[in-house]
Amino acid sequence: MTLKPIALALCLATLGVAGCASKYVDSEDYSGFLQDYKPLEEAKSPSGAPVMRWIKPGVDVNEFTSVYIEPSQLYPKPQPTEKIPQSTLQGITNYYDSVLKTQFSKVLPLAKAPGQGVLVVRPAITAVSASTKGLRPYEVIPIALLAAGVSTATGIRDQDTSIATEAAFIDGSSKEVVAQVVRKGAGADLDNSAQVMTANDTKAVLDGWARDMVHSFEALKK
Repeated sequence: MTLKPIALALCLATLGVAGCASKYVDSEDYSGFLQDYKPLEEAKSPSGAPVMRWIKPGVDVNEFTSVYIEPSQLYPKPQPTEKIPQSTLQGITNYYDSVLKTQFSKVLPLAKAPGQGVLVVRPAITAVSASTKGLRPYEVIPIALLAAGVSTATGIRDQDTSIATEAAFIDGSSKEVVAQVVRKGAGADLDNSAQVMTANDTKAVLDGWARDMVHSFEALKK
């Protein structure tokens, strides 16, 4: 284990999450999925969550009359493990696609392909992890994110799950990127290190991300 993870684990074990763990995705953990990370700035999502975000100055989202949701990617491509199997990874992307379509269809018709007046949403899941509370990550795909505070009175340490996303929003006609977002979230706790993580453990996070994306779009329309 490198010095940074050791320091993080000790900090979390003694002080708890709020005082130690960054709520933003660190620049060193950017996946390379987005074209350019330099313009990203710290911001708050409509639900109040911390995000790294960029919106093209002067963009007029009223020009978009429909939206095309590209199939979400796992980036970089991970290797499934016993803790986080392929069925979980596939379930996460399938659900992410579904909830993005559900939420965006409330404000724009869904398009079948990019084109004139189409907003293209290009999402990726860039990290999925399960970590023993107060200890180093148990299994991580592909980068370590959040480890949270110490265990219950029984002495059995629970497992935290966490997940990160990067998404680009593209003008379907010009192919120009008009917005980008990077964020992470905590999924449901697992009972112990033997419990396999499932897509259900991340659904609440994915729901929140999709709602925030749509609410951000609505705010720009006004």
